[in-house]
Amino acid sequence: MSMSKNIARLAVTAGLTAALSFGGVMAPVTMAFAEGDANGSVTIGKALGNDTEFKGYKIFDADVAKDENGQTLVSNIAWANDKVEAAVKEAIREFDKDTNIATAQDAADWISKNVMHTGKTTSVASDSAAYKIAAAVAKVTDLNDPSDLAATSNGVANNLSHGYWLFVTDAHTVADTKTATAPIFAVIGDEAVSITEKTSIPTVDKQVREGDVWGKVSDSQIGEKIEYKLIGTVADNIDTFATYKYKFQDHLSVGLKADKDSVAVTIDDKTVKPAGNYSVQVEDTYDESNNVAGHDLTISFDDLKAAAKASNVTLTKTSKVVVTYKAELTSDAEYTTTGNTNKVELVYSNNPMASGTGTSTPKEVTDYVFGLDITKVEQGNQDKKLVAGFKVKVVNIGDSKSAGKWLKNDGTLVGTKEEASEFLTDNANGKVFIPGLVEGTYEIAETTTPSGYNTIAPFQISVTPTYDENGKLTKLAVSEKVEEVTPGAANGSVMPITIENEKGSGLPLTGLNGVTFTWIAGGAVLCIGVAHLIRSRKQAEESEQE
Repeated sequence: MSMSKNIARLAVTAGLTAALSFGGVMAPVTMAFAEGDANGSVTIGKALGNDTEFKGYKIFDADVAKDENGQTLVSNIAWANDKVEAAVKEAIREFDKDTNIATAQDAADWISKNVMHTGKTTSVASDSAAYKIAAAVAKVTDLNDPSDLAATSNGVANNLSHGYWLFVTDAHTVADTKTATAPIFAVIGDEAVSITEKTSIPTVDKQVREGDVWGKVSDSQIGEKIEYKLIGTVADNIDTFATYKYKFQDHLSVGLKADKDSVAVTIDDKTVKPAGNYSVQVEDTYDESNNVAGHDLTISFDDLKAAAKASNVTLTKTSKVVVTYKAELTSDAEYTTTGNTNKVELVYSNNPMASGTGTSTPKEVTDYVFGLDITKVEQGNQDKKLVAGFKVKVVNIGDSKSAGKWLKNDGTLVGTKEEASEFLTDNANGKVFIPGLVEGTYEIAETTTPSGYNTIAPFQISVTPTYDENGKLTKLAVSEKVEEVTPGAANGSVMPITIENEKGSGLPLTGLNGVTFTWIAGGAVLCIGVAHLIRSRKQAEESEQE
């Protein structure tokens, strides 16, 4: 081979060096001239939150050199082994049926001309030559020479012989919460090579609407439709996946029931039609006693990439999938500190070289509903509970959208006082429970007063919750403006209050003594008269007998 031809070959292999930096994962390499059996090492930096290991497959043996201009060159390219040779040739042939690959150098020439559009910020596409070569090589098994294989520990592999290497994620280390990298190709010489895996862990966020604000917490009346939003991301190496399974798994507590027909989906702000793109399922969940314990909402994409394409969207590493829907707060709502929770997890394809899935870190939001636990007692005698004849009606008088609405027994709202429920004291414990309250101001009117007690004038209370940064209830306060009403310590999202009724007073009855004397005198006269009558009759009878 002539000198000019050798120089041309070196130029091609220099191009190959760049071409094999698939996904932009190869760091700048500064290697001195290296020949023979000298060994190198590779360190693969892991994506944030990822903890996987990698398998290495050697594709080409080669000498690695650095010229006087600092450019890294490879020469004397040869196949690492027959099985890898067959895999690469088959992949190239599938991509380009007209090409003729006779030698390793022919393969290197072809790769340097056909592998493009990759860099530090891009991954290989699933339909690219680079991906097909990587996929074919990663399927090779039973390699006889251990020097043609490598396995990382904490991302590091040592004692690697010189040449071109492919690194893929070891599928056995891809746990549910991890993801696999896009294919990594690297030039290995004497000096250590540092590269970074091309992937990221998809995330999901969840928000609930309170007024005009999306956040972690809201409060709602029974029967109200609450708006929720799910926001999912995709892996950085989304291009590497041929298909991409994607599923929102949303679990709602027993007091929340999702409206299937309200589900809407967008990808990068473009509407995705459900037909042929995704499915929606709503079903109950059960506890050990076979009672309904909650409700599940699932939005599934068999292939998110296909759904995006049908919606004229090209998925990128910055793409976001947004689901909105409504759920009704039912009469099964829970009046607890934890509230009515709504938790979502994202399930996604997590390995471009296999069919596994991963699951995101869950996110939760909470909806609260509040209640009053009223006890009626005698004023000045807290131990005497008034268990009969006490009824009240409750109306929202705040500035919320429920202002002017009246409460019913199940916590739902009605428009008029006539339709409202009368909340009656429980004869067993002297209490009455008022459900379905949200933050705001209410007026409570006593409609029936226990016999012998004075009616309290209608009074106002204000319900004020306090939440922590995670949207959990930390304090519930009820303020009042009348002496007869005393709030207690909150029990979950229920506030006990005590209402004192003043006992009716006796009025003096004038003339009582005179009336009594008259009755006594009259009785005495009557007795004397009767005695006189009896004596007169007796005397008359005695006279007749004589």
